[in-house]
Amino acid sequence: MSDMTVGVIGIGAMGAPMAGRLHQFGFELMVTDQSRQAVEQFCNQHPGVTKAHNPGELARSCDFIITVLPNSHVVEAVLTGSDGVLSGLRAGTYVIDMTSGVPQHTQRLNEIVRAAGGVMLDAPVSGGVLKAREGTLAIMVGGQADEVARVRPVLDALGTSILHTGAVGSGHAMKALNNLLSAGGFLLGVEVLGIGQRFGLDPEVMVDALNASTGVNNSTQKKFKQFVLSRAFDSGFSLELMVKDLGIAMGLAEGTGTSAPLSALCEQLWRASLNFLPEGADHTASAQFIEAINQLELVRS
Repeated sequence: MSDMTVGVIGIGAMGAPMAGRLHQFGFELMVTDQSRQAVEQFCNQHPGVTKAHNPGELARSCDFIITVLPNSHVVEAVLTGSDGVLSGLRAGTYVIDMTSGVPQHTQRLNEIVRAAGGVMLDAPVSGGVLKAREGTLAIMVGGQADEVARVRPVLDALGTSILHTGAVGSGHAMKALNNLLSAGGFLLGVEVLGIGQRFGLDPEVMVDALNASTGVNNSTQKKFKQFVLSRAFDSGFSLELMVKDLGIAMGLAEGTGTSAPLSALCEQLWRASLNFLPEGADHTASAQFIEAINQLELVRS
């Protein structure tokens, strides 16, 4: 597959390390981004990577096109704009949207891409910046089985768990629901730590106890000590993006007629955190919102 050219649109916090992995695996790589500085910096760090001035130019040279962008509206603009992907799309080119997008929006974009002669898959990721650098992301892929198999060598360079979730749009649905469950576990865990600290328990000892017990979850294992108790709040995944994903999940609940009162409360608390904290806050900083409500600060003894 190294003779196939992969284009990456979006060289940000996640897109840059993901593109770096593809280059490391020997793919011919072309990149573009709204930020020319980001493109120049990436190409300086990865000699041999080609830069494109716009998505249309990139599409004319690539067999696989990966989008890693803020949201589905940006993806649509990148695809359909005057210098967008569709202006240069070759027949049979694969467009792999690794954005955390809105499933229904993705399904509409899929129809547009296929009408233009391309193939679209959605393949959002879980694992954050660290796993993007390591190439150990979990990737949830929506599309036909044979099409998923076709892009598997590209995805294998980026992740160690490639999960075919169903038709196009199902990957984005699964990603949003995963983040909803993760977000609920995080906030509930912060409340638990606060209750315990008020009682006299050491939050660090509590995390160890939870990790050895049935209360264990991703936040107890990978967030509380590392980003909350350390007061670092720098996991690399923003609060704004978390709230966006929760909105997508609640849109799915509404669209499917599913009552989800706990999920709705979870989303409301995360949105309140977004309003409470400074712009650009990391999602782990939402712990500070729960602390403020209770007028306490979680500390190590």
